[in-house]
Amino acid sequence: MTSVGPSAGEGVVGRTTGAMGTRPVGFGEFVRTAARRDGLVVQPRMGFDSPERMRAGLMATKHARATTVGTITLDSYTRVGDLAAAETALADGMPLNGYPIVTHLPETTAGVLDGLRDDDFPVQVRHGSAVPGDIVSALVRLRIDATEGGPVSYCLPYGRTPLAESVRNWADAATRFTALRDFGVEPHVETFGGCMLGQLCPPSQLVAISVLEALFFAANGIRSISVSYAQQTNHEQDVEAVAALRRLCGELLRVADWHVVVYAYMGAYPTTPAGAYRLLGKAAELAVTTGSERLIVKTVAESRRIPTIAENVAALEHAAAAARAGTAGPAPQDSQTYAEARALVDAVLDLAGDVGTALLRAFERGYLDIPYCLHPDNAGRTRSHLDARGRLCWSDLGNLPLRHLVAPTGGRHVTSSGLLADLSYVRRAYDGEPELPGLPDHHPVSLPTSPER
Repeated sequence: MTSVGPSAGEGVVGRTTGAMGTRPVGFGEFVRTAARRDGLVVQPRMGFDSPERMRAGLMATKHARATTVGTITLDSYTRVGDLAAAETALADGMPLNGYPIVTHLPETTAGVLDGLRDDDFPVQVRHGSAVPGDIVSALVRLRIDATEGGPVSYCLPYGRTPLAESVRNWADAATRFTALRDFGVEPHVETFGGCMLGQLCPPSQLVAISVLEALFFAANGIRSISVSYAQQTNHEQDVEAVAALRRLCGELLRVADWHVVVYAYMGAYPTTPAGAYRLLGKAAELAVTTGSERLIVKTVAESRRIPTIAENVAALEHAAAAARAGTAGPAPQDSQTYAEARALVDAVLDLAGDVGTALLRAFERGYLDIPYCLHPDNAGRTRSHLDARGRLCWSDLGNLPLRHLVAPTGGRHVTSSGLLADLSYVRRAYDGEPELPGLPDHHPVSLPTSPER
C-alpha cells in the first residue's frame, strides 16, 4: 500500500501532544471539555476503503462548521476477522464498505491521520466486531485511543459468534487496549449497548445493556468510557431513557471520565430530505435536552445508500445548528424507564461477581432477552410494540425480571403486519409532515482541499 500525507511514518509514533510537549488529550477528555465549552460534539459514521478518500472525509469533518470528532468505520471483512478476504479485495481493486485498518500498512493509516488528528480533533475507530483482537492491536500500534462496541452489542445483532466467545474476546481486547498507557495515551471505549438492533427494543433494556457493558469495560481496565443510547420512537420516552442512563452511570460506574453519546434513529429512516433533517434535528434536541455530550448523526441518504462526504458534512452542520437552538431541561428521576432499567441491571449483577459471567448467565436465564433478535444465545421470548403514543412497550416479558413493574399484557398479539407497521412508524411520521422551509441543501457542500490528495 502507498502512504498518503506528509511524514506518514510519524503518525505511528503518536499524535500531536499540544503545547510544550504535554501529554495528548484523550478522546473522552476532549469530548467532555468541548461539550462544556462549545455545546454538543457531533460525529459522522464514515468509512472508505481508499486511504485518500478516508483522509478527505476526516479533513471535511474537521473543517465542518461544528465541533466534531472524526470517524474511521471499518469494512465487513475486517469486522468478522476475514483478513485474507480484505487483502484479496485490496489487491484486486474490489470496493470495500469501510476502511481495512488491519490490512493497510500502519504507515498508510498514519499518513491518513497525519496533520489531521490532534488535541482539537480526535478520531474514533468504529467496527462492529465480536472478534476485535486484531483491530485493537492495530489501534495500539497507531496510538489511536478510541473505539467502541461491547461483548453483547457487537455480538447478538451482527452474526452467530457465541456470546461466551465474544465476552472472552472483548475482555482480552480491553486488556490489550490498556497497553496505550505505556505511551502516555488513555484508551477510550464507547458501549454500543444502547443501540441493540437499532429499533424496537424497549428503552429500559437498551439502558441496562449500555450500563452493563460500561461496567464490563471498567472491570477490564478501561478508565475512559462513553455510554450510548439510540433515539427511538417517542421523544418523551427517549428523554426518560437518557436520564435513566446518566443516573445509573452516576450510581454504579466507578470511573471519573465518562460521557453520554446519543445516536440519531437507527431504524427505517425517512426518505425525504425534510423528514431526514427533521428527525436528525429531534436527535440533536434529545442530546441537548438531556445534557448529552456527543451525537452520532445520520444523513439524508440513509434510506437509499452509503452517504457521500458532502452529505455527512451537511448532517454534522445541521445537527450542530439544531443543538445551538436547544436548551437543557430538568432530568426526570423516578420514571418507569429508570425503574425497569435498574431492575434489569440489579438482577444481572446478582448472578455473578464478574460482569462478563453475569452477562452470560443473564442471557442463559432470559433475564436479558432482545425482542426479534435471532442470535442462538438470545432466548427470543420477549416481544415489543408501539402504543398509541408511539412509546415502545413490552408485549411479552419472557423471563425478564420485570413482572413486579410491568403488567403482563397478553393483550396485544404482534402480527407480521403490525411488526412492519411499527418498523416503519418513524419513517411515516417524519415523511408525512409538510416540507419545512430553510432546510440545508444536502448536495453542494464546499469541502476543504488537500495538497496531498
